[in-house]
Parts: sequence; C-alpha cells; structure tokens
Amino acid sequence: MANKTRKTPELLDFSKERIRVLHFTWIAFFITFYVWFNMAPLATTMLKNVNWLTREHLKVLAISNVALTIPARIIIGALIDRYGPRIVFSGLMILMAIPAWLFALGDSFTQLLVSRLILGSIGAGFVVGIKMVANWFPPKMIGRAEGFYAGWGNFGSAWAAMTLPWIAIHVFQDWLGLDGDAWRYALILNAAVSFIYGIMYYFLVKDHSVDRPIPKTKKTEPMMVTSYGDLIQYLAWSFPLVGAMGVLAWRIGNIKVNDIPLISQDVLTMVYGVLAFIFIGHVVKTLQVNLPYLKAGVPEDEKYHWSSVAALNSTYFANFGSELAVVSMLPMFFETTFANLTGGDGNYIMTATMAGIIASSFAFVNLFARPLGGLLSDTMKNRKKTMLTYMMGIALGFLGMAHIGAWGPVVNGVQTVVPMFDGTSWLIASIGITILASMFVQGAEGATFAVIPMINKKMTGQIAGMAGAYGNVGAVIYLVIYSLVDAKTFFFIIAGGAFLSFFYCWVFLEEPKGSFAEE
Repeated sequence: MANKTRKTPELLDFSKERIRVLHFTWIAFFITFYVWFNMAPLATTMLKNVNWLTREHLKVLAISNVALTIPARIIIGALIDRYGPRIVFSGLMILMAIPAWLFALGDSFTQLLVSRLILGSIGAGFVVGIKMVANWFPPKMIGRAEGFYAGWGNFGSAWAAMTLPWIAIHVFQDWLGLDGDAWRYALILNAAVSFIYGIMYYFLVKDHSVDRPIPKTKKTEPMMVTSYGDLIQYLAWSFPLVGAMGVLAWRIGNIKVNDIPLISQDVLTMVYGVLAFIFIGHVVKTLQVNLPYLKAGVPEDEKYHWSSVAALNSTYFANFGSELAVVSMLPMFFETTFANLTGGDGNYIMTATMAGIIASSFAFVNLFARPLGGLLSDTMKNRKKTMLTYMMGIALGFLGMAHIGAWGPVVNGVQTVVPMFDGTSWLIASIGITILASMFVQGAEGATFAVIPMINKKMTGQIAGMAGAYGNVGAVIYLVIYSLVDAKTFFFIIAGGAFLSFFYCWVFLEEPKGSFAEE
C-alpha cells in the first residue's frame, strides 16, 4: 500500500506565494504594533530616570498615542486604494521610525508630545494588510486569512510589553552599562526594527498575483457611494471621526501640569474650529465627487449598500473599541475588586503582578480567537449570521463580567466594587468569564474583517480604514465613559454597545454576494 502523504495546512504551505505574502504581511503588522505600544512597558522606567517627567505627562502621552490614529487610518485607507499596499506599508514603517527615534531621544516634553502624536499614525498599518490579504486570497478563504493576519499581528503590542523592559534592563543597562539611558536605546532598537523591515517588505511582496490584477482608484478622494441615501449615511457616519478628535482635545485640555492646563481655553477653541473646518471641507469634497456621479446614473455592477459599511463600523466600535478600553482598566479592576482576598496562609492573593497576569489573558487569546472568528465566517456559510452570533456573545460576555463584582460601599464619594461571591473559586470563575468574553470580542474582530473585503473590492482600503478608525473612536468614547463611572456600570455600558451593534447589523448588514466563491 502506498504511503499517504500528509497534507500541509493551507496557511502553512509556503510553496504558495499567497501564503508567503500573508506571513510577510502579518509580520509587518506585528512590527507596527510593536512600535506603536512601545511606551507603556517602559513608562515607570522613564519616570525613574527622567527627573522632569511626571505622571501627568505620561497621561497626556498615552492619550496622544491614539489621537492621530483615527485620521491616519482614513488617509492610509485611501492611499492604499490609490497606490497599492506594498509601497504604503513600506513607506509607513520607514517614515514612522523617525518619530520613534525622536521620542527615544526626547529631552523636553514638547519633543516627546509631538513625536508621540505623529507616531500614533503607525497604528494605521493594520488597514494596509487587510487590503494586501484581500488582494491575494479568494472569497472562500478570506475570513481565516484576515483573521490569521490580524490575530498574530495584533500580538505585537503584547510582545512589546514582554520584551522591551527586559531589553532595556538586561541588555542595555546590565550588559552594556548604559544605566539611566537604557530605555532610550531599547526604543532606538525598537524603531530600527521598523525601519529595516520597511525596506525589506518592499522587496519581499507584490501587490497582487500576476494573473489577478487589482484595480486601483485614479485619485485619492472621499468614498464613492451609489445612492443619495447612502450619501447621507456616509456624511452622518463621518462626523464621529472628527467628533472623537474633539473629545480627545477636551480630555487633554482638562489635564493640568503644575496646576496649569495643558491646553488653554483659547487654544482649545481654536482646535474645535480647525476640526469643524476639516469636517466641512470633507462634506464639500464628498458632495463634489459624488453628486455628479449619482446624477449621471450609477452602473448596476458598481452598486453596493453603504448600510453594510455602517453596520461594520458599529461592530468595530463595539468590539475593538471595547478591547482597547477593557485592556486599559482590567488590571486595576481585578486588583481593587479582589484586594481583600486571602489564601490559606493568610496572605493577600491579588497582587499587582497577579492582576497584570490575569488581565494579559484578555489580549493573549488574540492569537487564536481572531483567526477562529475568520475561520467560522468562512465555514458557517453565512457571514451575517456569524457576525450576529459574535456580537450577541460580546454583549452576554460583558454582562457576565458586570456580575464578577457587586456594588460595595461609597468611599470618599467613589463607588466601590466588591466580589459577587467570596473565595478563590469565584476568582477562578471570574477569570474564566473574562477569557470567554475576550474570545467573543476578538472573534468578532476577525468576523468583521472577513466581511469588509466583500463589500466593494475597489474600495477595500477605504472601507477597512473607516471601520478601523471606528475601533479607535470606540476606545476614546469608552475610556472617557470609564473615567466617569464605576467598573460594574462600565461593563453594563459596553454590553449595551454590543447589543446596539447586534440590532443594527440585524437590520442593515447584508450578506455579501459571492462570499464563498473559489476566485
């Protein structure tokens, strides 16, 4: 009997060019997140070694880190439809190494702030790979390919947290004796990885296979719509992208350094004016581009439903936005909620280290939860139902997390949260609830980007850019809400956001045509 050859798993078959492109691309995404989230792991080290740096400074820098990601994802989305993902991804990694280096060498708060604002644009790298993967994979495989790309690429932020402190302390401080500047050299090395791989990526991949050319837009312009109703929707959904920037400006303006507002009221008013001008300009440009197109009559083969774009904006707001917000508050939630829990030896169980380890589980499941979401979208033969299932799962998962704690007494005007039940068994159950909720959150992210490439192939970059930006909008809104309410209420609110997205998708998301075609 002839020996049966073992078949190589599809996503590990490196003999195929599209599989090689997938892996080169998730590594590029991984590196952009590795650089984007390089400050948080070294924040305490920076505080110890830079005598003029304060915790208020770090709050501002953390907000600045996500500020320009919103417009960057819109702009990058348009650029990749115009120029192709290869040159845009390469250019982004190379250019963003410059502000990363300037941040590492910063000797004033102004330099740190400006470089951090600009560096936040590297968060747009995610959108580029969505287009590249869509160019290389057939509809029937798009879910698992996009999920694999996003899940493994997203791990770059966790890798930064795991490695940068070790590199700074053991390599540059202990081995090379650079002491107080060790964190700077760790960041310089971090940026160098982006610069070098940006050059490599240009020569490692192509925008598409030779036999499958992908059309590019002739100009970098606002999104084209195919009905007057869609035009109204597009303009309405564009406003929160600018509005979130206004919320960020308001939040930064309320932060004081040495009892002096970081942004004066006059400057804040000017920022609002600039944002209003940008939105009005966007409206005018959108009307200039779309009205003649609509008046001339849209060819039947170019029509698509913008309501599906809006539905996916809502899903990414609810899933990725909640992920960023929950990751930001989860360590403190577990540390404070279970602060009085003791073991058999009488020692307190919930240390800061333990809380951090528990919280990291929420991000760690990205490695398999997001690819699983894409895979299920491919295999369940109905992408809309998959999306709805995940969004309902998120809502129920966060409702479960809301019941990890119960409202305790009000202390100094602050509502406390205590464990719903006593004992370590409830802590273990709470960790299980958290991981289950995370599985739905990150699986939904994979399901979202399994649908996006199906809506309009020509504008995949712009659609992915807008949905990606809505993830950051969600993070901004949810984090602002979290600063105003207790943790239990916060979980109820983000569960409500997922419920609203579920109903919006139920009504407006359409099953894409040709979702499971061979080519």
